[in-house]
Amino acid sequence: MNHVATADKRGVRGGGASRVGGAVRTVGRALHLPVTGAARGIRRATHAHGAGESGLGKLIELHAVNGAGDVMITVALASTVFFSVPTDEARGRVALYLAITMAPFTVLAPVIGPLLDRLPHGRRAAMAGAMLARALLALVISGAVAGGSLELYPAALGVLVASKAYGVVRSAVVPRLLPPRFSLVKANSRVTLAGLLATGVAAPIAAGLHGLGDPWPLYGAFVIFVAGTALSFSLPPKVDSARGEDVALLAADEQHLHGPQRRQAKRPGLRTVGPAVTHALGANAALRCLSGFLIFFLAFLLREHPLTGQSAAVSLGLVGVAAGAGNALGTAVGAWLRSRAPEVIIVTVVAVVLGSAIVAGLFFGALLVACLAAVAGFAQALAKLALDALIQRDVPEAVRTSAFARSETLLQMAWVFGGAVGIVMPLNGTAGLLIGAAFVAVGWLTTLRGLLASARHGGRSRPRVA
Repeated sequence: MNHVATADKRGVRGGGASRVGGAVRTVGRALHLPVTGAARGIRRATHAHGAGESGLGKLIELHAVNGAGDVMITVALASTVFFSVPTDEARGRVALYLAITMAPFTVLAPVIGPLLDRLPHGRRAAMAGAMLARALLALVISGAVAGGSLELYPAALGVLVASKAYGVVRSAVVPRLLPPRFSLVKANSRVTLAGLLATGVAAPIAAGLHGLGDPWPLYGAFVIFVAGTALSFSLPPKVDSARGEDVALLAADEQHLHGPQRRQAKRPGLRTVGPAVTHALGANAALRCLSGFLIFFLAFLLREHPLTGQSAAVSLGLVGVAAGAGNALGTAVGAWLRSRAPEVIIVTVVAVVLGSAIVAGLFFGALLVACLAAVAGFAQALAKLALDALIQRDVPEAVRTSAFARSETLLQMAWVFGGAVGIVMPLNGTAGLLIGAAFVAVGWLTTLRGLLASARHGGRSRPRVA
């Protein structure tokens, strides 16, 4: 009897422990479900339509990590360099920031593309290195922010260079990961849209971390970029393949296409990218110049003269949200249009931006400023995808990845120039926006005839990258 009673007691205790363990597991599953469910949903979206099998899904996820990390550092730098001091001092700080970081960057940027051209077999390592460099530099900047050290500026320059290096390699990697029946424009739009969505999600998180202290967004960036370092090596080995690739020259003359000139040229591997690409690149440079100008000019203008009934931070946030929404919409529309008449798309969107800038300048107001930001973001995204389509169509496959890298360098330099002008402009809304319209007008008028002529001829038809 005693043995039976003891067994019953053990059974009761075992059943109770089992019920408690089951309850704990149920609660654990309930707590993990939102995270795991969201992760599975993201994975299904990024790996859809063959992107998972080709490896493009991994690149989409990596670019989302890149966007989230970059916005963490941007929030930290903005709060330190811009918002923490009076407007006049902030202009001096931002000017110093550009002088110490952007000026050397304009010298280094043209070197990054050709340097990475010479390292085609280490693209995964290069992307991982760019991520790890930014992770470590985020820690350096966090120390500089806490102690007010001048290390902030060279560290910020390092972040820019590493970010540019990542962008160049990413442009070279995308053609290697195209799923079947996937255009390069559609692939680029997916990658870009993932970065924009991640930026939109990470920005409020970065703002919340900043509420805990100035260095906290940088700690967040460190964690994100360390994850990106590991994720870089999960890309398929084929992204390190450089079979059949060569170096591109951003020139439109036909003498570099074939023949003995190629062997006699001082620079190896010269190729033409075609007149349509060079004209489209000029129009895109005008839009990037406007983008850089608006970012810095409106940052100072809205800080001194916020939108009606709003604070400076809210005013800048509204304009930023409008620009981001426009950019996302342009990316989505570009994926839908794919490569339909890219020259006409570029001419049209630049004309729309020009008209919007003129109207916003002449009738300066809160609504028109937000509309201009949205239109500029939309046009920049759509025009860049159209440029990608032209490079895909007109540039030989052997030099296509190099052409992407060099075009990105030129567009970044145009953005820097526009930003520098935006800093020194007087805080007059009408005058400033009309200056921005002048940038767009120059780019549109100088490329209009060439782009329309290219559209009439239809460009050279070339096979798509496999």
